[in-house]
Amino acid sequence: MGYENAWLNYRRLQGSAESTYFSSDCTDSQGRTARTAIEELKRAAREIFGLDMQEKSGTQDAGICLKLNREAAAGEEGYHIYEKDGRVTVESAGGRGLLYGSFALIRMLQTGRKIGGADLTEVPQNPIRILNHWDNMDGSIERGYSGNSFFFQDQKVLVNDRTRAYARLAASVGINASVINNVNVKGNATKLITETYRRELQEMAEIFADYGISLYLSLNFAAPMEIGGLDSADPLDENVREWWSRQMEDVFTGIPNFGGFLVKADSEGRPGPFTYGRTHADGANMLADAAAPYNGTIIWRCFVYNCQQDWRDRKTDRARSGYDNFMPLDGQFRENVVLQIKNGPMDFQVREPVSPLLGGLKKTNQILEVQIAQEYTGQQRHVCYLIPMFKEVLGFHTYCEKEKDTVADLVIGRTYGQTRCGMAAVANTGDDENWTGHDLAAANLYGFGRLAFHTDLSSEEIAGEWIRCTFGMQPEVVEKVSRILMMSWPAYEKYTSPLGIGWMVNPGYHYGPNVDGYEYDRWGTYHRADHMGIGVDRSSGGTGYAQQYHEPNASMYEKIETCPEELLLFFHHVPYSFRLKTGKTLIQHIYDSHFEGAEDVEKMVAEWESLREFLPEKIYQRVLARFEHQKEHSKEWRDQINSYFWRKSFVEDEKHRTIY
Repeated sequence: MGYENAWLNYRRLQGSAESTYFSSDCTDSQGRTARTAIEELKRAAREIFGLDMQEKSGTQDAGICLKLNREAAAGEEGYHIYEKDGRVTVESAGGRGLLYGSFALIRMLQTGRKIGGADLTEVPQNPIRILNHWDNMDGSIERGYSGNSFFFQDQKVLVNDRTRAYARLAASVGINASVINNVNVKGNATKLITETYRRELQEMAEIFADYGISLYLSLNFAAPMEIGGLDSADPLDENVREWWSRQMEDVFTGIPNFGGFLVKADSEGRPGPFTYGRTHADGANMLADAAAPYNGTIIWRCFVYNCQQDWRDRKTDRARSGYDNFMPLDGQFRENVVLQIKNGPMDFQVREPVSPLLGGLKKTNQILEVQIAQEYTGQQRHVCYLIPMFKEVLGFHTYCEKEKDTVADLVIGRTYGQTRCGMAAVANTGDDENWTGHDLAAANLYGFGRLAFHTDLSSEEIAGEWIRCTFGMQPEVVEKVSRILMMSWPAYEKYTSPLGIGWMVNPGYHYGPNVDGYEYDRWGTYHRADHMGIGVDRSSGGTGYAQQYHEPNASMYEKIETCPEELLLFFHHVPYSFRLKTGKTLIQHIYDSHFEGAEDVEKMVAEWESLREFLPEKIYQRVLARFEHQKEHSKEWRDQINSYFWRKSFVEDEKHRTIY
């Protein structure tokens, strides 16, 4: 399929004084990413100013100079942009920094910032900024809402113009690594580490390298048995270890710019070390030892839990599982192992507490995993701008230390000094023309990259940048689309599952509403509503989950009186008559929030409809169609949830609205 350029869709600037800088350029670096940076500047000059940028051999006459300075304070991925005497210099200690700086310079044009007098230094705060694609080799995408894969089709690896276009988009916001295949590795995907797909992966890795992106693959822990002819995958079996050593040598020496592997093991039916009575550390360290000679990284997911839970069992708690499985292993992992930890203890719900592993682990490299594919947040049929959620997570105080105790401090490496750390996102791309299905969902892809690069940016700043880059600088568009984005996550929470309850979706495909969809299910996710109240008791008198946090968080979550209300039902079973801080009863809040959420969607639709004259008709209509669906679906959520709880509680809505 064809593709658009998303936020790299440059617009002409007529009569701009900034064009003088884009008449010529030069670089003193021969590296491939610096070469890419020059080509990107040339492209911007053509598309924004209609100029054919000339390359100069020296700095004296060039309008823009890319300067490689190995001693530059910004480091290999950071950059310093400054203008002096009519010339702009982008300086960095590495080629990636020159590329990021060039994109930042172009972004200044797109967002209306003046280049004259510029003096901007940015250093990426997260060392690893990685996208996880859940793409399958048949071309499907697990939890994909933007068409099919552009990496795979019919058991083949695709390498084409779209591969480069993807790398451009990712690099433009600072992404430096990408896992191209699903963490649930099955069938031919297991063979990605063999010669079968070597040529195509080499070609892809070369394209990625042009944009400073390291190629990663998801790995099948049972590969020694499935493709290696062994009768075991025991990580302590010498034959298995030797097999992985040979395989790692083959992959790392055969694929240029190869970063390492992402592993999902002993989770949701995937094979792992538990089969052999071994620990996650045993499994991860075996792979890490094999990858170490090539400076390879093993990213090991912490999404491990009992998915065979009896719904009658009120003590076993899926929320506890990550901490219970991995905290006893803190300090036992090799230096090139990184644990990838979901932002919450469950599964990317619209509202969860921060995982207690973040702040619990003190001797282990860790990456924060978020999901920009909107599995539980509207599946890119609803607009739901997730950057405010990620900001809340990053700003959460874990109290693991007296200072530098936020999640951001931990994943940046400020707290314990790790260098293999950062942020990962489950990607929301596909082969749809606009990349993300819903045009406004691209704000999450853009936003994740910018936030991973610079966690101090605000949600509003990121939204403003993305809007200006995508739609232009008309004040009406910037103001109203920003308002839509900032309203969207709170609105979705209101009309689906407020107060931290989550999950009220159809099993399997996770699109709601279905209040009891998981209530009597083996996956262990319950709201436990009865005629008296709703919520899960995770205090010390319940599952004990609240005690996995450091103080004072543990005590705060332990008591209904001090628990943050947005998480009240996650931590406590609460009577419908309980009064919130607003004075409303719990049941009245359920009714009101669902009506308010649906009303908020009406407001968002009206804002979008008012922008028709400012937007390309194709984009306007494409987004409007999604909004029309969201408007009707939010009412369906409202009516099903409210009717369910009216029938459970027999408590009337004080405002006497229609509840069925």
